[in-house]
Amino acid sequence: MAKYKRKLSPFLFLLPSLIFLTVFVFVPLIQNFYNSFFSFSVFSPEKNFVGWSNFQTLLGDKTVLVAVKNNIRYAIISVTLQVGFGLVLAAILEDRIFRRFAAFFRVTFFMPVMISISVIALLFGFIYNPQMGLLNSFLELIGLENLAKAWLGNSSTAIYAVIAMSQWQSIGYVMMLFVVAIQKIPKELYEAAELDGAGKIRQFISVTVPQVRETLFVNTLITITGSMLVFNEPYILTNGGGPGTSSTTLSVYMYQIGFFRDRMGYASTIAITIFLLTAIFALIQIRISRTGKED
Repeated sequence: MAKYKRKLSPFLFLLPSLIFLTVFVFVPLIQNFYNSFFSFSVFSPEKNFVGWSNFQTLLGDKTVLVAVKNNIRYAIISVTLQVGFGLVLAAILEDRIFRRFAAFFRVTFFMPVMISISVIALLFGFIYNPQMGLLNSFLELIGLENLAKAWLGNSSTAIYAVIAMSQWQSIGYVMMLFVVAIQKIPKELYEAAELDGAGKIRQFISVTVPQVRETLFVNTLITITGSMLVFNEPYILTNGGGPGTSSTTLSVYMYQIGFFRDRMGYASTIAITIFLLTAIFALIQIRISRTGKED
């Protein structure tokens, strides 16, 4: 009897988490997939079965293509700046030369993370203002007035203006995760590398990066997943993904389809697309990083 209890005890510890995941993740996911085969209104209990019609509509929807491109742009730039620059920034702050001022700069870089997205959107809306905005005023001050434009009113720059705001807010969070990981690296590794004649850049490449590989994987996965789900930034800053659909993301488009056009079945189809894209990118990331495996 004691033998069976020992075998059963790990599953009992896992049971609360499994129940939570089943109720709040797996069941809604299955329900959403089921809803994608119907056409219905949020205010009507009746559902009309349409089969794969919603998925066929999705494949021919040009707005979905624009949204996917914007999400991919978001992911590429976020991984480059948030993860790449965040790691470099953390390594600089943990260097002996800057350690005396590290606490001040850590707080400074982390402060945007704690600010409400609505407040940040208002701030950047003022920065991007074409008449009195700080960005255009700065460009005119340094003699680059030909580059000044309506950043949020131009279809070619709106999505990049939104992405820039997101990087400013999120890079401090990623940096702090790297700071914690770097602080756990044995100092003997840096001392040995220094004795071998390795400079700061070589120490960063040969010691820091390999030692924070697990954190690098987690940060990259969080960043890519967040890029596929991004909603607040483009919706608030561009008033729903404008001008036109130039800054629309999949989450924004799903919200508009579901709650403004009242096509809940098609919105469920877009939600399934977001899930599949996120899962595919996550699996690719896990495959490439080979995290958790010994070399």
